[in-house]
Amino acid sequence: MKSLKALQHALADAGHQLDILEHEKMFPLFSDKMKTAGLFPLLPAEPSIFQVNIGKMCNQVCKHCHVDAGPDRKEIMTKETMQLCLKVLEQQPSFTTVDLTGGAPEMNPDFRWFVQEIKKLNRHIIVRCNLTIILANKKYHDLPQFFKENNIEVVSSLPFYTQDRTDRQRGNGVFEDSIKALQMLNEAGYGINNSGLLLNLVYNPAGAFLPPAQTALEKEYKEALSERYNIQFNNLYVITNMPISRYLDYLLVSGNYESYMEKLVQAFNPAAAANVMCRNTLSVGWDGYLYDCDFNQMLDLKVACSESDHLSKYAQESISNREIILNQHCYGCTAGSGSSCGGAVA
Repeated sequence: MKSLKALQHALADAGHQLDILEHEKMFPLFSDKMKTAGLFPLLPAEPSIFQVNIGKMCNQVCKHCHVDAGPDRKEIMTKETMQLCLKVLEQQPSFTTVDLTGGAPEMNPDFRWFVQEIKKLNRHIIVRCNLTIILANKKYHDLPQFFKENNIEVVSSLPFYTQDRTDRQRGNGVFEDSIKALQMLNEAGYGINNSGLLLNLVYNPAGAFLPPAQTALEKEYKEALSERYNIQFNNLYVITNMPISRYLDYLLVSGNYESYMEKLVQAFNPAAAANVMCRNTLSVGWDGYLYDCDFNQMLDLKVACSESDHLSKYAQESISNREIILNQHCYGCTAGSGSSCGGAVA
């Protein structure tokens, strides 16, 4: 039986869909745009990134979070499901990178065990760390050292290099804790030239607008963080906010949904569309179900091959021959320079 919170989330999602249906008639279907670009149906390339959401529990409640994560979420990947992930990785060597997400993935009680088992399979590991988790509890204080020992690439959201803009998006006190955590990661060697320990930051716009050019903003971030806090990092990933979940709440309540979608539609870029992340990434939900991307996962749009839509019945041939599911939110990945979990794509 669903919990009260789960039912509330489901009802909210249903309400969103009704609101969206009223607005979507104003915009061309994304699939039609892809047909014009010669990219429909959209087919996967060889899979290289195995992205796993190991739980929606988080110590933060960020306004832009497409996962709708928070302390009240109870969806946590079990060790048994993790073992199914490991089995797929053993069977499919083309998955060279395992991208661990949440929520705060570190809050899963089996997080460290899972990381060490993945390392035994000689895969590159990315952990999407929200930074404040490092300071949230004593049991997380050694995370920078744990990351270092396992040569994990750390990717962390930092909405801006000033306190007011960051705290508005992610909560009071988040900027200060994020700066402390970044300094701890630097002390462990992360983000330092020639250390081999990658520390990448993520920028999401705070309002109903598209992100600026990635290269220019990265330079701005590096100069500001270095001068003000003596912080170093490797790359800045600029990501467009997807019109789903909490960000969709914001767009609808503020009356910005139509204007934002208009921006995305007008900025459609065929070059970005050809390089969308769903072509080389497979997204795994906390319960083992499979999706084309993290955003489809949050909308419960499972892969279009029911015979292989869960880890327990994984078949690479079916996954390779499927058509990727497209919807209106996909405009977010194809606008301007494009957007992916690794930043701009065009």
